[in-house]
Amino acid sequence: MSRHHVFQRAGVLAATVGAAGLLGAGIASAHVTANVYGPQPAKGGYGAIFFRVPNEEAGAGTVKVEVDLKPEYGIGGLRTKPIPGWTAEVTSSPLAQPVTTASGTKITKAVTKVVWTAQPGTKIAAGSTEFQEFEISAGPLPSNVDQLEFPAIQTYEDGKVVQWNQPTPASGEEPEHPAPVVKLAAAEGDGDHAAATTTTTGGAEAESSSSDTTARWLGGAGLVVGALGLGVGAGAILRSRRPATTAPGKTGGTE
Repeated sequence: MSRHHVFQRAGVLAATVGAAGLLGAGIASAHVTANVYGPQPAKGGYGAIFFRVPNEEAGAGTVKVEVDLKPEYGIGGLRTKPIPGWTAEVTSSPLAQPVTTASGTKITKAVTKVVWTAQPGTKIAAGSTEFQEFEISAGPLPSNVDQLEFPAIQTYEDGKVVQWNQPTPASGEEPEHPAPVVKLAAAEGDGDHAAATTTTTGGAEAESSSSDTTARWLGGAGLVVGALGLGVGAGAILRSRRPATTAPGKTGGTE
């Protein structure tokens, strides 16, 4: 499946279950979060991730959102989903040390920041009842980490800036301004493909064996029917050659 189709499917799923996701997050989780719909992105692969940004200020709306990508992730490609009323700017920076991807490609320049800016007349409205989702598709993702951390900056129209950049400790206790995080699934290997190939081949062999057995039965039945036909034909010939029998009390010849 192409990357375009993967990201397209992710967008459709996001639109379908967005409301359910919001209810699941709850008002208590009113901070910038990183999320995915469907399977988690795999290490070394590509993935669609969206950042849900609520508004926590009662008297000011959100007009700018910045998300940082750590240079050591070595993410060489990133696209943003268009949002009416917002402009997106992607920044790439040269790496001090090249990063080698799972496929062996060396990345010397990686995406380090994405900034969404509201156009005049657009904002995430003041209060705690509205939010906006900013979606990206990126990759290849690093293969040497279990999760991606995306420090974010939220700017309000009154000039207030909130940093969402605090790492969550191993204890799991959430800090006041946690950085958005997305967990990565295990890298996709060839094991499943090999198993599928073996299963498919085995199924074909079983089907072939079944077909061969059926053909043999049909062939044998044909021989039996043919032999019966020959027997019936031979009997008819013998009956036709049998001499006629004179009825009792009658003699042959003319009077």
